[in-house]
Amino acid sequence: MEVTSPANAGNYYATQDTTPMRTSEWFWTLFLTAIPLVGIILLLIWGFGSSSNLNKSNWAKATLLWILVITSFYVVLLIIFGLSFLSMGGNDY
Repeated sequence: MEVTSPANAGNYYATQDTTPMRTSEWFWTLFLTAIPLVGIILLLIWGFGSSSNLNKSNWAKATLLWILVITSFYVVLLIIFGLSFLSMGGNDY
């Protein structure tokens, strides 16, 4: 059983950095996530690593969720339109 002090009782993020990020930090964060493969890796590190800022961690998780939603949407569209194109021109050659 873990003993907590009254000062941080109920605060699960007591050891995580919750200070607001400066504009320059956000600038470099957005710049690095714009690099194709590096961005995904950094989003995973910032989202699920224990040493990053809580604000950046939550933002990274939300960004990864948006990437998942948009990718799923495009996969569904690709399947629908791919199957319709395959069924249209099957006897042309």
